[in-house]
Amino acid sequence: GINAEYGDIEAAWNAVRTRYGISSDKIILYGQSIGTVPAIDLASRYDVRAVILHSPLASGLRVACPDTKKTWCFDVFPSIEKIGHVQAPVLIIHGTEDEVIDFSAGLQLYERCPKPVDPLWVEGAGHNDIELYSVYLERLRSFLEKDLATK
Repeated sequence: GINAEYGDIEAAWNAVRTRYGISSDKIILYGQSIGTVPAIDLASRYDVRAVILHSPLASGLRVACPDTKKTWCFDVFPSIEKIGHVQAPVLIIHGTEDEVIDFSAGLQLYERCPKPVDPLWVEGAGHNDIELYSVYLERLRSFLEKDLATK
């Protein structure tokens, strides 16, 4: 359910921070598809080292209706409204032929990020095959070794 997505990441955050004593400046959040929703929510409320959004959705309503331009009060996943509060570097990865979450969602989030890095738009990739493209691992490595080294 809706609260499970948010509750699970909050529990993981608390465990990593308190039980394992890992400081927030060492935590990189990675969300894929529906998992980008709680990742963005958490990063909008806490300082983290970085955020990686893989095939992100801009909002729940925009998945069903990609032409939606406004966030309505009944949209349960308003990531597009929260991304502007994320103060960490954000890498967005999205396939141009995503059949589940329209590619425009990744573009919309990228345009609203306060600290975006160069995104990875995987030409021809769908929703569940981005990892099969060599540019995927190359971009992750570059993000970790270069983009974050300078931030």
